[in-house]
Amino acid sequence: MSKPLTYTLLFFVMMIWGFNVIAIKVLVENFAPVTITAFRILLAGIVVMLILGIKKEFRKVTRPQLIYITIGALTGILGHHFFLSVGLTATNASNAGLILGLVPLMTALAAILFLGDRLTVLRMIGIVSGLIGVSFIVMNGEGSVGSISRGDLYIFLAVVTQAVSFIAIKRATETMDARLMTGWMQIAGAFFLFVVSAQLEPDGLSSLTTGTPLAWGVFLASSILATGIGHMVYNKAIHQIGAGETAIFINLTPFFSLTGSYLFLGERIMAEQLFGFLFIVTGVVLGTGALEQSIRKNKKKRMAS
Repeated sequence: MSKPLTYTLLFFVMMIWGFNVIAIKVLVENFAPVTITAFRILLAGIVVMLILGIKKEFRKVTRPQLIYITIGALTGILGHHFFLSVGLTATNASNAGLILGLVPLMTALAAILFLGDRLTVLRMIGIVSGLIGVSFIVMNGEGSVGSISRGDLYIFLAVVTQAVSFIAIKRATETMDARLMTGWMQIAGAFFLFVVSAQLEPDGLSSLTTGTPLAWGVFLASSILATGIGHMVYNKAIHQIGAGETAIFINLTPFFSLTGSYLFLGERIMAEQLFGFLFIVTGVVLGTGALEQSIRKNKKKRMAS
């Protein structure tokens, strides 16, 4: 793919991911949260595997790769999507979308802690900025633990678990295709979610009989477009233009979550959320190293010319 096409596809993926927070909010209000999440992830994994099969890019995995797939499934699928689905039952979609915008920043922090990435002054400023942005948001929730919303806390845990999973993905994709890793993670993670849902939601399957046609349409769009195809496009973009540039596009996701929650759910946008959004965007640009990478690239171009 050419760079302009990659940028265009990334824009649409960020829009879909932003609106997907609203979609998940609708799903957890119509079905048992963990049960419907397990089915959503399973369908996404099947779609990814079918696409890889059609393109004849399906490969067997080695034992070391299987270990990373399991770690990624436990953190990035079971952990992330469990906390996301349960958290959205106790907070609004606008707050969730803004907090989820921290994922690239938390991933950069995890890389510093576990992979030995360099912690620069700009990255430190970015991490602090992102945490300040979250504090603006979570201190204004309802159903609180102390002064912090229980739902917002779960969404933050969803961010942390996904960031940890990206470390396993980075290790695994040194020897295997990122899209294949995604498919296997989703299928394995869906199995783990089914086990948890059987314990926490014994009547979860019966809740599926109460869904409206609109709810099931949202389910299909979320599973196929956002969770399945969206992650394939994103992983392909990382391979083509690098993690730094794709991290900048992530800043669009909370924007679409915020506007989508206002347009489709009628949620009120508060000043604290806007302040939080600005701090989180600044934090992602600085904390992920995207700004430093852009400066280095421009410096090399000037030296070359």
